[in-house]
This record gives sequence, C-alpha cells and structure tokens, in this order.
Amino acid sequence: MRVPPLKKPTFKKSFKKPTLNSFKNPSQKTKKTVLGIGGIAVLAGLNAPAALGFAGEQYHAYEISRPSYQAQYGSWQQLDIPSQYRTNAIHAALLHTGKVLIVAGSGNEQRKFDKGSFDTILWDPVKNTYKKIPTPDDFFCSGHAQLPDGRLLVAGGTARYELLDGEVDKAGGGMRVKNENPDKAVVLKKGTRFRSPAGVEYVSRFDVRVPKAKRSHKITYNRAGVMQPWQTKITASEARVFVEAVEKGPLSVTDTQAQYEIVGLKGKDADNTYGLSEKITLDKQDFQGIRAAYEFDPVAEKYVQVDPMAKARWYPTLVGLDDGRVLAVSGLDDVGQIDPGDNEIYDPKTKKWSPGPKRYFPTYPALFLTKGGKLFYPASNAGYGPADKGREPGLWDLKTNSFEKVPGLRDADETETSSSLLLPPAQDQKVMILGGGGVGESKKATPRTAVVDLKKDNPVFEEGPNLPQGTRYLNSVIMPDDSVFTTNGSSDYRGRSASNIFKAQFYDPRSNSFRKAADPTVGRNYHSEALLLPDGRIATFGSDPLFDDQQNTKLGHFEQRMEIFTPPALHKNGKNRPELGAGPEVLDGRRTATFTTEHPERIAKARLMRPSAVTHTTDVEQRSIELGLSKTADAVTVDVPRDRALVPPGWYMLFVTDAAGTPSEAKWIQVK
Repeated sequence: MRVPPLKKPTFKKSFKKPTLNSFKNPSQKTKKTVLGIGGIAVLAGLNAPAALGFAGEQYHAYEISRPSYQAQYGSWQQLDIPSQYRTNAIHAALLHTGKVLIVAGSGNEQRKFDKGSFDTILWDPVKNTYKKIPTPDDFFCSGHAQLPDGRLLVAGGTARYELLDGEVDKAGGGMRVKNENPDKAVVLKKGTRFRSPAGVEYVSRFDVRVPKAKRSHKITYNRAGVMQPWQTKITASEARVFVEAVEKGPLSVTDTQAQYEIVGLKGKDADNTYGLSEKITLDKQDFQGIRAAYEFDPVAEKYVQVDPMAKARWYPTLVGLDDGRVLAVSGLDDVGQIDPGDNEIYDPKTKKWSPGPKRYFPTYPALFLTKGGKLFYPASNAGYGPADKGREPGLWDLKTNSFEKVPGLRDADETETSSSLLLPPAQDQKVMILGGGGVGESKKATPRTAVVDLKKDNPVFEEGPNLPQGTRYLNSVIMPDDSVFTTNGSSDYRGRSASNIFKAQFYDPRSNSFRKAADPTVGRNYHSEALLLPDGRIATFGSDPLFDDQQNTKLGHFEQRMEIFTPPALHKNGKNRPELGAGPEVLDGRRTATFTTEHPERIAKARLMRPSAVTHTTDVEQRSIELGLSKTADAVTVDVPRDRALVPPGWYMLFVTDAAGTPSEAKWIQVK
C-alpha cells in the first residue's frame, strides 16, 4: 500500500509565549452565577486533556523549529516523494555519482513477487529527483558491496516466499539431480516433473543446470610391468532444486531416499539423468534464495548481469576484501535451509566466483575488514539460524580459516538485529555493537553497547554507555567529525505493540558517551536504513512493522516516507563551512591528493569516508580513515595510508572539517 507523505505542521504567526500580562487579576473577573461557573468548570475539565495535548504539540513544534534548538540538536525534514516513486526501501547504497540506489525488489509483498514486479529507484539528493531503474531479478533481501571501479555488486535475493505452518498443502523439499554424462551439461526448466518408483510426481519450482559428469582415467600395470588399457571412471555431477508435489495431501510426504525418473527424458538421457529425493514434507517452508548476481553501473544507471554464485542465497552478507574481491557469506539456499558455510569469493576482474574459506554464520552477519585482512564478527546478525550456533564474536583469519573468539560481551544472547560498526577513525581498530534482541520473535531487547580494541594482544569487549532503552533495528552512521549518529529502532520484534523508539543521539568515541539529537518524526524498525550523504546530512528510509496498532490487531504497512537529518554543525556554520576547490578524482601513486581552498587555515582534519551499502541495519561498507594533512597558502594536501586492509580499493568521499567539527561538502576520489 502506498503511504502519502505527512503534511508539514503549520503554525499561526500570532503564537506567543505566555507573559505576566497574559493573566488577568482575579478581581477584574465578571461575576457569574454559580451554575454558569460550574458549567464552565465542567467543560474545562472535560476538554483539558485534549487542550493540553494540542498545546503541548504546538509548543514542541515551535521549540524544535527554533534556530538555537537546531544548532544544539539538529533537525529533521520529510521529503515530498512523488507517488510513482514511493517504494519499500529494503536496501540503500550511496554511489560515487552522489546518487542513492534504493532497492526494493518485490519489497516483502507476495503479490508483487507473483506478478514479477520488482522495484529499484535512483534518487538524486541534490536535485531531489527520482528515476525508476529496470530490475531484472527479485533483489529483495539480497547482499551488496562496493567494487573498486565504483560499481555496486548485488547478489542473491528471493526465489520463493515463505509458507507458514498450516499454509503448506503440497509436500515440498529438495531434489538432487544427478548427471552421469561426461559430454554435456543438462538444463531442466522450471516445471520439470520427477516421478517416484511408486508413481508419485513432483514438479520443480525453478530452472536447474547440472554440469557435465567428470571423466577420469586410471593407468594400471600387470605383474610384468606392462601397461594395461586405461580404466575410465565417470563421477556423476549434481545440482539441487526445490520440488513440490503435484497432488495435495500427506501421501506425497517422504523421508526416504529413492531414485526418481525425469518425465520426458528417453533413452540414454533418461539413464544418465535422474533425481534423488531428500526429505519432502508438509512442514513450514522458508524463503528461498537465488544465485543471480549483477553489477549496478552508476554511470550507465543500469544492472549488468555477471556469473551467478555457486549457491543460492537469501539474507547474505557481501563484504569487500583488501584486494578488491568480495566475499559472500551465509543466507538461505534454494530449498530454504541456512547455508552450512559454503562461502564464495567474487573477482570483479573476471566477473566470476570461486570457493572461499568454509565457515558458518547466521544470516546477514556483520563482518568488518580489519588489520592484516582479517574479518571481525561482533556477533551482529539479522535473523535466521539456531540460537546456539555462530553467535559468538571473534576474529576470522581467511588465510588460515581460523576463528579467535573475543570474550566480554554482555547480553551475548541479544545480538540479533543489533547495530555495529568500525568506529572512526579506522586506524584505531575499534568495533562497537549497539543494542539488539533475542533470537527470532523474542521480546528481549538490550540497551547494551560495547567496544572492542582489536589492536590489543588479547582483545576483550568493554562496556559502553547504555542506549536510552533496549533497542532493536537501530541504525548507526559515521559522521565526518568522528562522531556516530544513531537513530530509530524499536523495543520489540518488528515494532510490535507500537514499540517504535522516536529517539536519536550522537556517540562520541573519545569520551565514550552519548549526547542527545533531535527526535525523528517517523518511526522505523525492521527493513529500515540510514546513510551519510555527500553534503553531510543523513537520509533515513523504510520500516516494515508487523502491526499498525498497539493491540496488534491490524497488519502493518511499509513506511515509504523518507526523512533527512541535518546535524547541529550545519545549523551553526552551514553558511560558512570549509570548502574544497579543484582537485583530482583519482589518488596518485604517492597516495596524495591536493585541493585548492581559499581558507586552508580553517581546515583542521581530513577524513576519507567509504560510501554505505546498508540493509537490515547491516552496513559493513562504511568506514572513516584519518588522513595526513599539509597546507600551503591556497591549498591542502591529504596523504592516504597505504594499508589496503585499512583503505580497500574503491571510491571514497573526502571530507575536511574545521576546529568545531563543521564538515565541508565531500569531494569524490578513487583509491586504486
């Protein structure tokens, strides 16, 4: 359902704060009858709550619109999005063109999935214009990562929506398709039928390609040492596809393995290609993933298909590595089972995937690139997987495939739907986790924050300041002044029982403390995002509540409004912010870049900030790197560290700030 944007509140110009002269002397009151006075008193008593509430709202609106308030806490503004461009923002990524890619796919709407109606919107924050992008696959709940050339890799998504207990009327499960022909691969289209020895038929729900069988030769010798004719060995290849019984009811349920003929195949093809059933049941059927992968070209503004992944993935994390390749981790597979750890790596040079180190994680795990190319897992994740597996934080060495657990995390059973990030500046190698809840639909939510210093020989989580209350689905954004802006979330699963939290705050890593920010006017929980724009503001999108009322009787509707936060520094000094002039778009071989500026004396710090690619409160892309800074009379030169684990290749925003933390508008620069 499309949700129209709220109108901005309007106020009468005559609104004034009360003064002493506003109140009359009691002796000047006109005499009234007892009955009249009583009637007025009764009416006043009946209307007092509404009157006080209205007056309170009016005064609050007046208060937050004052320049002094905004200079201390910042301000929020809702965007007026034309109805044809409103969408269910499931994913958001900032591109090096300065535009934001908002990806919905089917947007958690079964009817759109059934129609094959998939959405992507490209938003220009400068011009506030929108463009629909043709979307070739259902990227709902996919993974994404920035590539070195500025393209965005998008992989995985939705092959099938879930069916809950009681909704499944046709037995379904996995069918392993075997191919014993070493001379050709086999492609079976969606709708292919598999027939059991007892004559029960099942139909495939997706296309499946089964590679050629492997042929190997073995050389043997007799006792006299004479070579014998080669012995040829054929090893069947295998692929898996989800199948569903043709007929309804329990007679199609099976938990025994058998060989199934493929209806329509004859002769040698029928001998070489067949099915082996896995468990086929009437149990709840989870979402199922796809193998498809695309690069979004921000210049041509279109998706470009690349080789698919080896495994289907729904809810995967894609994380960029120090050599520019991308690791795909976790997700639900093509039959709705969580991936056991068959991770894979994408090479943007060849556009192909290869096997990665095997390790299990729950879905959408937060993985941050740290020193030596290791990935740190703070235990943040977004949903699927057992409570007793893959939930402990630690450092993952991809080269040795070893995992060093990191202790000290309070409320360790409440890391699902938590927020986490590599704290600024990235050189400090500190990772923070904020809030989170219990596994699945748990009512648990924690206000806990904790920080781990990975530069220490034996890193341990240390307590941070508590959030105002237990919070799930919190979004956290690194700012150019090294603070962290956190906003929204809910205290219960998917905002249940009207539990949205209308709060925002800044975290200061230096003092390890929070300070208040202006409250958002739109509540956001599951399927919400926030990211930093090149002008220093923060854009917030999405929210997918389970219910629309406190009693949990009305099904929820997706929040399609967008809200922009302008930080206090831009209210204080927005008209006099530092400026960078002409400069390069590519970092030179000395890892330096020089930009003209009229007032170099005003520039105190420089930060290189990687653009976000965020979904399900998971944003492993954003990072802020401290830069060396030197000045001349009319220019500044920044010096970028050479450590690729600190500064992986790609496009970055270059911000400079003054002594008060006021940021410039960003300049885009590519690090190769």
